[in-house]
Amino acid sequence: MVRAGTLAPVRRLGLGVVAQRSGLHPDLVRRFVALGLLDATRDAAGRLWFEPSAPATLARIQRLRATLPLNYASLGLVLDLLDRISELEAALRRSNAGSRSDESWI
Repeated sequence: MVRAGTLAPVRRLGLGVVAQRSGLHPDLVRRFVALGLLDATRDAAGRLWFEPSAPATLARIQRLRATLPLNYASLGLVLDLLDRISELEAALRRSNAGSRSDESWI
């Protein structure tokens, strides 16, 4: 039985914390949210709140931007493709978990 108040609250990070942890200006973080590169929610006062993984996501965006000659808007597609590849690789590993053969997916 779960009692009210016994669950840990969902941890969210404010804009200032995310900007500080990622080393980016808050305006750039807001821009990433506007471009759809970073997920955020707004509270009743309009403040942005982020998942604890947001600084890592921002680091990933910055690494891709430094590596690829793409604008930030184009990086959204690259991020989606990389996430999809990760999902497919995880599914492949799960399907091969009981098999000793590396060719079981063929």
